[in-house]
Amino acid sequence: MNLCFYEALSRIPLGVAVGLEFTGPLTVAMLSSRRLVDFIWVVLAAAGLAILLPLRQSADSIDPLGAVLALCSGVCWALYIIFGKKAGSSLDKSCVALAMLVGSCAMFPVGLASSGLDLFRPEILPLALILGIFSSALPYGVEIIALKNLPSRTFSILMSLEPALAALSGFLFLGEQLSLAQWAALTAIISASIGSTLTISKQ
Repeated sequence: MNLCFYEALSRIPLGVAVGLEFTGPLTVAMLSSRRLVDFIWVVLAAAGLAILLPLRQSADSIDPLGAVLALCSGVCWALYIIFGKKAGSSLDKSCVALAMLVGSCAMFPVGLASSGLDLFRPEILPLALILGIFSSALPYGVEIIALKNLPSRTFSILMSLEPALAALSGFLFLGEQLSLAQWAALTAIISASIGSTLTISKQ
């Protein structure tokens, strides 16, 4: 999932990559919805993402391979939600460590082929460790716990908070300006996340 996403980022803009990747979680949320209110939260989150993310670029300016890689990352994310919930329910937290070990072994030849011995440079190893902890080990460990306790559709909608919080962080800490439409998008995404969470007990 991460490999496809990072490869997509090298070919297409971040906003487009994130938007295409989020088709995975939103599809899971849509397919697992059973009540009208569930569909409302999914549509509200999708509408907010469509406004927030810069997807209005000409198709000619988008690298087709980059778009395919972002969509593949979305498919992997959807499968991760589906099977992660099952794994979290039947296995203990060590399943994350085992999955990370298998994934690392599978991707090691790819990294070695693309970077060679540069992978083992001493100055890179601390950064690689920090990146591994904060981009994979820690978030996936927490997500497995969340998947164990939340319906798949609620988890998928809550994932839409990621780009919303990124935009909000840019406003608060980097001085980036948000348009009125983007504020409306943030409100829609946050409302969908809160609404989806609050209606769990009514299922």
